Amino acid sequence: MSNTNNIIYLDYAATTPTDERVVEAMLPYFTQKFGNAASRTHYFGQEASDAVKQAREQIARLIHADKGEDIIFTSGATEAINLAIIGMFEASGRKDFHMITCKTEHKAVLDTCAYIESQGAEVSYLDVDSNGFISLDQLTKSFRENTKLVTIMLVNNETGIIQPISEIASLTHQHNALFMTDATQGLGKLAIDVQKMDIDLLACSAHKIYGPNGIGCLYINRSKISKNILAAHIHGGGHEGGFRSGTLNTPGIIGFGEACELAFKQGRNEQVELTKIQNRIIEGLSTIAGFQLNTDSTQKLPNIISFHFGDIDAEAIIIQLKDKLALSNGSACTSKEIKPSHVLMAMKNDSDLAYATLRLSIGRFTKNEEVQQIVAAFQQALEELQAFQ
Repeated sequence: MSNTNNIIYLDYAATTPTDERVVEAMLPYFTQKFGNAASRTHYFGQEASDAVKQAREQIARLIHADKGEDIIFTSGATEAINLAIIGMFEASGRKDFHMITCKTEHKAVLDTCAYIESQGAEVSYLDVDSNGFISLDQLTKSFRENTKLVTIMLVNNETGIIQPISEIASLTHQHNALFMTDATQGLGKLAIDVQKMDIDLLACSAHKIYGPNGIGCLYINRSKISKNILAAHIHGGGHEGGFRSGTLNTPGIIGFGEACELAFKQGRNEQVELTKIQNRIIEGLSTIAGFQLNTDSTQKLPNIISFHFGDIDAEAIIIQLKDKLALSNGSACTSKEIKPSHVLMAMKNDSDLAYATLRLSIGRFTKNEEVQQIVAAFQQALEELQAFQ
């Protein structure tokens, strides 16, 4: 599945192919079990409602949430992030609201923060070191009396580094604020326990874990967070406990649940295999002149490799590889912008390095036997580029 028309897919951090087992679980809910989950007065609606409840429990189990009702379905992580940040801002009355985030967050967070700033909120943006980690000392110094929320992503989508979420959450609660994490890249790959890690809000999407596009969720610790603290911004019917109205995407929800079920059962073994493949890829690419990783941290997921070959433009390499490998020169969500990655600029403050950076991301359907092809493709591409110079 990772190889179509002889092109090896290496952009799993952008999106994953939907697992055939997930598709199989979804199919009946398009044509046979088509009821509206809110129509509980008849069999068809109850059938859909029961299936949605099971999916909530599958997702909750993967993140060790206390109950399925804490899972609020959205169209994806971006909507979940908007619901959390704007929802808290709106519930505060749009005044006396301060929050803390990080310069290397996904644009879904940064653009939402920019929006609430335009409406009167105050946002502090933490710096990161050369490996992409925030400073807990800077975080501590950034709290104010009116700090309501801290949001730091679990796994960075461009580099794969893992922030110390438990320590960040602990500091946040010591200052009487709520803690949210964008766990989109970490879901199903890391052991997430929202209770032990003391996470109040968690956003994620199905399409990063072999589920369908267009479905995600916001975990809300409803024992702490009510509609007085987090206001809905989609109204009409009071679905999802009043946090997000709208007819539920039942097939997508079933697919999300099945994807989480598969991750719960095989996620740990997958990460072991991906670590082996990552190490082989890095070992092979290390034989090519100029190869350098952008982070030497061991606190990262194995599925994302961020690197460069000296100052050779990443776009030129990608064009040279287009018939062999599918990979990215940064975040898919900002790939149309002709400017350096905000993540790499925050880490390295070097635009030449940022423009030279490639993001290779592997996944469930990446094969060990493809490693040699991947390395050979890079070797040939770089040789051809040097021949043109």
